[in-house]
This record gives sequence, structure tokens and C-alpha cells, in this order.
Amino acid sequence: MVTEASLFEAERMKSIKLIITSELIILLTYFISFSFYINLQIAFLSSLFIILGSSYAYRKMVNTQIASDVVNGERDLLDTIEYPHELYDDEPINDAPVEELDLKAIVKEEKAKIKTLSMKSMKHGAKGSASLFRLVPYIFLVLGFIALKNNELLDIAIYLPSLLVGIVVGSVSSKELFS
Repeated sequence: MVTEASLFEAERMKSIKLIITSELIILLTYFISFSFYINLQIAFLSSLFIILGSSYAYRKMVNTQIASDVVNGERDLLDTIEYPHELYDDEPINDAPVEELDLKAIVKEEKAKIKTLSMKSMKHGAKGSASLFRLVPYIFLVLGFIALKNNELLDIAIYLPSLLVGIVVGSVSSKELFS
């Protein structure tokens, strides 16, 4: 009988095998040249760590919000971005004649709906972006780039495509690890 835990373990092993295989292929590039190898290795690890760290931090943030029931009454984030003024909601429209409408009350009501920048919203945004799982990989990216540049080993023609390799492996791995 196949359980959910065994499926998760199989997906995790598949992801680990993918990362190890990628690393072995990268190790083989050492025989081409050290410069090629080190550019590929640093760019690959940087983008891999960024994708995995961001995926993990995002999953952790979503699970925290689900556990605290924050998401129950709120609109979908995509809905909020696409339709910020709730023009397409199912709420009934006031079809009263213009003479019967209290415009001052309507303006006050609409002003109350406008969200301003508050400490709570800043805290929520900062918490998601200041996660160590997101910051440490970016620090690794910057320091790796600087180290390559300072040691005159940086080859942009190798470094930039190598970032793509890490992004692809990180995306596939994060789907299997964090889904």
C-alpha cells in the first residue's frame, strides 16, 4: 500500500538525485578548465539556493497564514491586484435616484475602504522579504560574484547561462520538495 509519506519520500529522493546528478556534471567541467568550472559552480549554486530558499520561505509563510486563519475572509491576492476597487464584486449597486443619495456618506464610506500604509502591512511585507531563507542565498550570489571578479575568474559568457541551469534545477526540485 502506497502512503502519502512514502510518495513524499520518493519525490524528495528524486529531487536529491537531480541535484547530485547536476553537481556531478558540473564537477566534470573541471576538466575543461578551472575558470569554466568555478563560474558554473558559483552561478549554479547561487540560483539554486535562491529558488529553494524562496520556495521554502513562501511555503512557510502560506502555512503560517493558513494555520492562523488569516486568509478566510480576505480576497484573493490576484483579485486585489487586478481589481483594487472591487468594481466587479457581487454586491448590489445602489439604484436609488440621485436626489435620494447622501453623497457625503458615500464618499466617507469609500474613503474608509481605501487601505493606507500601516505598521501591520509593513510588518507583514517585511516578514516575507526579510526571511533568512531568502537573504542568505542573495548574499551568497553577491559575494560569489565579487569573489570571481576580484580573482579575475569571472566570465560573464559562462556565468549568466549557468544561472539558468540553477533556476531550472531549483524550480523542479522545489516543486517536488515543497508541493
